[in-house]
Amino acid sequence: MAEPVREELSALAAIFCGPHEWEVLSCSETDGTVFRIHTKAEGPMDVDMLLELVFHLPINYPLCLPGISVNSEHLTRAQCVTVKEKLLEQAENLLSEPMVHELVLWIQQNLRHILSQPETGSGSEKCTFSTSTTVDDGLWITLLHLDHMRAKTKYVKTVEKWVSDLRLTGRLMFMGKIILILLQGDRNNIKEYLVLQKTSKVDVDSSGKKCKEKMISVLFETKVQMEHKRFLAFEVKEYAALDELQKEFETAGLKKLFYGFVLGLVK
Repeated sequence: MAEPVREELSALAAIFCGPHEWEVLSCSETDGTVFRIHTKAEGPMDVDMLLELVFHLPINYPLCLPGISVNSEHLTRAQCVTVKEKLLEQAENLLSEPMVHELVLWIQQNLRHILSQPETGSGSEKCTFSTSTTVDDGLWITLLHLDHMRAKTKYVKTVEKWVSDLRLTGRLMFMGKIILILLQGDRNNIKEYLVLQKTSKVDVDSSGKKCKEKMISVLFETKVQMEHKRFLAFEVKEYAALDELQKEFETAGLKKLFYGFVLGLVK
């Protein structure tokens, strides 16, 4: 563990010294440190809300973003996701320097402003905390393969709307005849996406009539691992050559996924 990180953890333990305010969940020379902070933040109507913030500091932190999980009995799942996204946006401005305490202070000062914005997420159930020490509890990554898109423009817009509504990130990738959808997010939301994909008339058949997607396959799915990149948005990308597509997967920490599932699609 780097000395600046060691000093930051020591300072955090001293700051959050009340009962149950601070707890180290795991510490590893290879996977970094995971810890939990219980704190209060002022929500709408000046009501204090209890927040449970779980941070994962990878071994190359603070040169990379920390993993963040937000949980609260007072917030819906969608609100928890929104708060996490705002914290990660703020963290991007603090790269290369210890940032956890500043992030906690920032959310204490800004929670009510975040919650006052219209909620766009689909989840309404309350957030609950799992004792799992994974970076983002419930964060999964799934790779889908589509056989074709006849009504490409409409199809792409539909996919973009679905992933936005379900707060998923990742890539829609085109290379020659290969069409891949890489999704990252809450596993339940990914399942909802698959239901939409298979039950909605999203494309047209050879005669031009609207039809459901029958030629989709799930190539791979797993919980997001330490080496996987956290996608901050969903992007539609086209690749002129296989090495460009390969680089996309390698940059995202998905080299094994490329060689194990994507390369075999090339004919």
